[in-house]
Amino acid sequence: MTLVDSQERSATAGEYVLGTMSAADRGAFERELPNDRALLAEVYFWQDCLLHLTDRVPQQVPNPDLWPVIESALTPTAAVVHVARHRAAELAANDSVWQQLRRWKWIGSCAVAASAVLATVLGLQLLVPPAELPARYLAVLQAPQDNSTGWVVEVTRGDRVRLIPVGPMSPVPAGKALQFWTKAEGAAGPTSLGLVAAARTTELPAALLPAVGEKQLFELTLEPEGGSPVNRPTGPVLFLGRTLRL
Repeated sequence: MTLVDSQERSATAGEYVLGTMSAADRGAFERELPNDRALLAEVYFWQDCLLHLTDRVPQQVPNPDLWPVIESALTPTAAVVHVARHRAAELAANDSVWQQLRRWKWIGSCAVAASAVLATVLGLQLLVPPAELPARYLAVLQAPQDNSTGWVVEVTRGDRVRLIPVGPMSPVPAGKALQFWTKAEGAAGPTSLGLVAAARTTELPAALLPAVGEKQLFELTLEPEGGSPVNRPTGPVLFLGRTLRL
């Protein structure tokens, strides 16, 4: 798998989020992620673009006898699709025109991709009762000056909060510190989640948050070395963003 061209990287990350990659390509892609923060940022971008559309799928409680019937009916079709995809991949590998078209197909295919995501999630709902799926939220934190992405926040209700660096950052000046904040939509004021190290993943218990929900604000500010002396940010906002439910 070649992930040098920026457009190719973005298209491949989109395929990964949609689940349309082959098992071999998916494995190779996942081996790249831990060492490539920019590639991880592309994955989070496509999650933001596509996965929040699954909220539009109404919850369904299928008949217990329905799934075996669907599974048996799909088995022959799945085999045909597998052969067809394999043959198409062989042809496309040596077709320069197809390679150029592939780089641009995401521009006009958001609606098709969204339909694929919704269909996938509906299938998952047949397998896993909605009550067993934990609420998960994602926020991409961007610099207000140029909208560059610097951090990603993952929140799982009742579990953990993860603050993940995904972009290049300037070193923290001497005598200063990064402070992590959150503010739920409609809340009277922000809540400090403590000081964090630059360019390092931080994990916190979700119980530290006053609330967990959509459009919840997360931000990083530059504060004195020991943190803000008052119960609110005092320094400049370096990165901020709001959550979307996945």
